Amino acid sequence: MTQFKKDEILYERAKKVLPGGASRNQVLRQPHPVYAASASGSYLTDVNGKQYIDFSANIGSLIHGHAHPKIVEAVYEQMKKGTAYMVATEVEVEYAEYMIERIPSFGKLRFLNSGTEAVMHLIKVSRAFTGKSKIAKCEGAYHGTYDVIEVSEKPNPSNWGDKKRPNSVPHTPGVPKGVLDSVIVLPFNDLENTMNILEAHKNDLACVLIDPMPHRINMEPASKEYVNTIYEWTRKNGSLLCFDEVITFRVNYSGLQEYYNVKPDLTSLGKIIGGGFPIGAFGGRDDIMEVLDPIGKYYKYPLSGTFSANPISLIAGLTAMKLFDQDAVNNLNALTDKARSFIQEAINIAQVPVSMSGIGSIIRLHFSDKVPADYRENYFNETNQKEAIKKFIDYLYDNGIICVNSLSFFFNTTMTDKEIEILADKVLSAFREVKPYFK
Repeated sequence: MTQFKKDEILYERAKKVLPGGASRNQVLRQPHPVYAASASGSYLTDVNGKQYIDFSANIGSLIHGHAHPKIVEAVYEQMKKGTAYMVATEVEVEYAEYMIERIPSFGKLRFLNSGTEAVMHLIKVSRAFTGKSKIAKCEGAYHGTYDVIEVSEKPNPSNWGDKKRPNSVPHTPGVPKGVLDSVIVLPFNDLENTMNILEAHKNDLACVLIDPMPHRINMEPASKEYVNTIYEWTRKNGSLLCFDEVITFRVNYSGLQEYYNVKPDLTSLGKIIGGGFPIGAFGGRDDIMEVLDPIGKYYKYPLSGTFSANPISLIAGLTAMKLFDQDAVNNLNALTDKARSFIQEAINIAQVPVSMSGIGSIIRLHFSDKVPADYRENYFNETNQKEAIKKFIDYLYDNGIICVNSLSFFFNTTMTDKEIEILADKVLSAFREVKPYFK
């Protein structure tokens, strides 16, 4: 009689009650997802008892790995006092004070429940403040799940149009034409064409939204010239420059915006600032954030949420951020740089056409000789190397390494040289295994 494993049984049950067998497409793998039983630090154990080193960090959200003792303790103490109230809490004030001190571009901020919410409300605040309705975003950039910010998230050659003026492409069927008309699509890091497009819509744009190192484009930082020029353009034309740092906040103490010579008007945050719990936040200039103030002079946008600023997410996040101080940032980035050198050595030894991008505690691999310059190059690269990418990820999973499906690796503060050396060894073996599949 066939002996089924626990994960096989779970997946058969899941397919009967969840579309596709999951609530997040990222977890789906063939022949079935990995089902976690427990996790601690950098290690995850599945329901069959197999152990993995987790370089996904729940898509970059676990800066201190799984179940960090200090975060667990802080959350446990708060849970005994209550998990959510219809009144304010002291931890909301304390965490806001801390983040405003940490991020120079923040005058005030609002806490929400996800990165998607943070970007969504950032856009609505931009519209309320400027009185304009359109936004501009980069082709291929992911900013969450919301009709407006999903526009041209995954266009393809059949619909993306001229590279000099990309089309606004719906992410799902049935998106109203008005939504598409309200989003102007820019070619990432292409300064000349970006400025031509912005100039053509200079009277209508509430904001220009930029992920300064977009995960799904190429995980390469936008150039300083690109960001600085857009910033100056927004000063002249009554628009706002907004950063999406939901992913990139981890790369420096104050986020990737530290790298640039300008302060974004508004910034969205999420992932690591929740300490392993759902959270989102956005903040920026005092005068812009005043549109949210119901007792202020310029109140224009009522914003609330049942679980926004809940004390569980806030105490977990505040504890995590205090642990992720400047020394911790520096040490983690140095460890990741060591991993970069090991992976580059593996690339050289295996003699495979692989390049790396990412900075700070993020590494992304590209199965091409050079990092794609933009979304379109990355699209063709991923299409051409689809089989090699799948084989590579499957090999790592089979050999106890979890990474993100985009070939991204997120490092956390519980990792040591031991985990880095294991990663390098498994990556080298994976390169050798998939070398015949490269095109």
